[in-house]
Amino acid sequence: MDAAFTAEQDGMRRTLREILAKRCGPDEVKAAVRTPDGYDRELWGRLAQQVGLPGIAVAEEYAGVGCAPGDLALACEETGRALLPSPLFATAALAVPLITALGSAAQRSALLPQLATGGLTAALAVPGPALSTALGLTADNAPGDWAGGGRAGGVQARRAEGGGWRLYGEAVQVLDGHSAGLLLVPAHTGGFARSRTLLFLVREHAPGLVRARQTALDETRPQARVQLRDVEADVLEEGGDGGSGDGVLRALAATGRTAAAVLAAEAAGAAGQALDRTVEYVRTREQFGRAIGSFQAVKHRLADLYVQVQAARSAAYYAAWNPGQGGLALAQALEALRLTAGEAIQLHGGIGFTWEHEAHLYFKRAAADDLLFGPVHRLRAHAAREAGLFTADAATASGAATASGTPGSPGASTTPLHPSAKAAV
Repeated sequence: MDAAFTAEQDGMRRTLREILAKRCGPDEVKAAVRTPDGYDRELWGRLAQQVGLPGIAVAEEYAGVGCAPGDLALACEETGRALLPSPLFATAALAVPLITALGSAAQRSALLPQLATGGLTAALAVPGPALSTALGLTADNAPGDWAGGGRAGGVQARRAEGGGWRLYGEAVQVLDGHSAGLLLVPAHTGGFARSRTLLFLVREHAPGLVRARQTALDETRPQARVQLRDVEADVLEEGGDGGSGDGVLRALAATGRTAAAVLAAEAAGAAGQALDRTVEYVRTREQFGRAIGSFQAVKHRLADLYVQVQAARSAAYYAAWNPGQGGLALAQALEALRLTAGEAIQLHGGIGFTWEHEAHLYFKRAAADDLLFGPVHRLRAHAAREAGLFTADAATASGAATASGTPGSPGASTTPLHPSAKAAV
């Protein structure tokens, strides 16, 4: 593994940072999120034209830049630093990989060039507060119960009389769902006997589609309630699984691994910027005739935050190279962002506790991402289960220990360690 950045990557990061430094300060962020779209369309167009931001991970044959998903993660580290309100994550990290994996040749040719150039934005409308489950971040998405599971609720799909599909149901907490020109909707079909989850495309002006922006804790990541009232939809191809829907679930899980790496980089960038601004503040804020940054207790707190941020950044970079580690990297980054944002408010003193201060933008991002994609302990628990760190049958292990005459320690776990975990210990 070569950890050095290429000249192209350095150039992209430098260009992004320069543009965002001029156009995406705290005041500009607050102004952008209060527009009907929830982001600055002019800035989004400039980032699409000058940097090719939405098309970084789109193949060149579809008018994209043709870079790897890791390059998207590096770009999102910079957008995370500025807390850029934009449809980048929903479009490039969620919609593009799903259309690429599941769409027909005609669907890819029609949609990907528009997404790559920024002319079309997209959103993944997962039923209920189940986005992390659908993406396989905190639980296995294989059963598809989060999409309806043969029961009422979620989004249901049925065949129309003249062919095609019709959707009905509701999805809440849809990232950028109020402004996206295209919705990707996982829906349940087949009833109880042939239960399966398929992925559908819904256009923004489809009759029966009702969308409303919701009040969200983190205004920089707008959310919407999407209602589908017998809406016409086109199905994405099912990955060659014979109509079982397994291809859709596999594509969602694969997208989740890449999205976790992107989110980890974004959170690491936000944590790094929150720390940088806090360090700058304690260098100039004076108390008792000296800068508060010169106090030993403050130095210790900042040093601990620096270690957290660097660890999160390293984990995010590794996940960008190996998306299989995205869940653990996301847990590390979300924890670092939460700690750094909380300490930033504390170290800014009285001004930091005012709701209007920019430190609260980072704190809200940390709390909202933990709710949407976590929580952290569930991300780590699911990663441990997937890695097989612990065997499932603790009762058998306990019986074996008793039979061998080895008493168990009071309060100690009887679950045997996987060989890889033994080696780590």
